[in-house]
Amino acid sequence: MTGVVWNTNEDEKKHRHTLRRTRTSSRSLSLREARTMAGFDDALKSTRAKLSEPGKGILAADESTGTIGKRFQSIGVENVEANRRFWRETLFTAKDVEKYISGVILFEETLYAKSEDGTGTLTEILRKKDIVPGIKVDKGATIPVGKDGDGETDTDGMDGLGERCATFYKAGARFAKWRAVLKIDVEKALPSADAVEANAKSLAKYAKICQENGLVPIVEPEIVPDGKHDVEVSKTVTKNVLTKVFEHLNKENVNLELMVLKPNMVTPGSGNEESEKDDLKVAEYTNEVLLACVPEAVPAILFLSGGQSEDAASRRLNLMHKMQKESDKTFPWTLSYSYGRALQASALKAWSGDNSNAGKGQEAFIEKAKSCSLASLGEL
Repeated sequence: MTGVVWNTNEDEKKHRHTLRRTRTSSRSLSLREARTMAGFDDALKSTRAKLSEPGKGILAADESTGTIGKRFQSIGVENVEANRRFWRETLFTAKDVEKYISGVILFEETLYAKSEDGTGTLTEILRKKDIVPGIKVDKGATIPVGKDGDGETDTDGMDGLGERCATFYKAGARFAKWRAVLKIDVEKALPSADAVEANAKSLAKYAKICQENGLVPIVEPEIVPDGKHDVEVSKTVTKNVLTKVFEHLNKENVNLELMVLKPNMVTPGSGNEESEKDDLKVAEYTNEVLLACVPEAVPAILFLSGGQSEDAASRRLNLMHKMQKESDKTFPWTLSYSYGRALQASALKAWSGDNSNAGKGQEAFIEKAKSCSLASLGEL
């Protein structure tokens, strides 16, 4: 395990102290912060309640133009605005989608996009179904950190973030997402302490700005699965990263009761032959890390799929709940999903760019959404 970022004993002591202090959101706010938050108190609490509903999760439909272009290319679909809008409206209008989806993360283009018939916006379609619209507010992991040549980054988008959050709130968004990207390389001792520190600070600052502007922040510290490392390495790094994230959330006086955590599961690297196997260890280690690192004040933990197959993402979530039930304990937070590919992959294939197949795409999407919903209750 040489090279992996470890917590020192002193770090562990600090984290246990922080965890005790943040079991409830009793952190003191400045007078200015308290007044600002009070103006959005009802909206923040309402959004928090929706996003933490048991048996429901979030659809991540915030793919950038480039990312959705790659997915369209796999099914031979041209990456133009009309096709992007049609696909997303197909998902949002699927029958019974509101039974399994509590919120949708949107790309900025989609937040303002008109519906096919021109009578309203896609945001309005979601709100009519009692689904909360959210918005991606980061501008990508493009700021270099750490040693030259290691390829580590911090996420861009802090400049003007408050103004953009205020604008998105007026447009109907009620939560936001900011993705931090960290990678494991055992030989190079990655992620470096500098990268972990920089990304944790940015996530905390973003979360605070969101709450001040009425948006519930989704805090997403993703440790990407690239590499051949084993699940033990992933466990160590994930625990270290989450510890540092909550340390900085606490320093920024972020109200933990009004945020959502979107972490990776503790999985082997995608290049490891065990990456799609050993579900028991993935579930066990993920539960162990989350219970050790995430304060009870946090209302919901909604996993990213992190390159897992559709089946693996739901199987493992289901197993986590079954394990907890077998221990005669309940999780202190809602444990559910915020999936993109793991909800859309089969649906995209069923649609395949032929609009006459939209119904087939919707059926495939709802089938996956129902499976994830059952998994989030341990009933799959």
